[in-house]
Amino acid sequence: MRANQLLECETFHCPDVRHEGYIIPGVEIEAAKISIVMIAEAAPPNPADYFYAPGDPLFQQTTVQAFNDAGVKASTIADLVGLGVYFTTAVKCGKTGYGIQAGTIKECSFILEKELALFPNIQVYLLMGDVAIKALNTIAARAGEKRVIPAGSTYKIRGQPYYFRDKRAFPSYLQAGPSFFIEKSKRKVIAEDIAAALDLVK
Repeated sequence: MRANQLLECETFHCPDVRHEGYIIPGVEIEAAKISIVMIAEAAPPNPADYFYAPGDPLFQQTTVQAFNDAGVKASTIADLVGLGVYFTTAVKCGKTGYGIQAGTIKECSFILEKELALFPNIQVYLLMGDVAIKALNTIAARAGEKRVIPAGSTYKIRGQPYYFRDKRAFPSYLQAGPSFFIEKSKRKVIAEDIAAALDLVK
């Protein structure tokens, strides 16, 4: 299964993203073997930095390091996919500024919702940053469901069990991108959340 063959954006009217950087994962995935979905913020400004890009892209470097910090022996995104983890972004285009507008998150949440539905055996959602949290909350609200993650700073709300359609959801920090190497205190939190997610699917 290749997600980019099943999903697409039909409008491309969001004003605060780079549409030429639009990416939906195009690697072959055995959907039934995925138990954890890690959702990052947005596609990188340069598509060559994306999770599944050839070589050693930036998103692979920081994400593999995050899993290494959690005690996982892996060298590539492919290694992690082999462990049952799928990687995607809440927003499918690269952002143009620091933040992302609520309307853009809402628009892309329609794609994300369909993307998540491709995986029948998800047990855990790792929500890496505020944009991922807002996207999942948007999907829940659209279906008339309660908010998945409450409002508040991640460091205040983490540590409590949250659920999206009976599956655990972890609010965490962004692991994809250059800031990961700088913010060492957040790296510890990310590692703890990854380790907890992996414990749930053992």
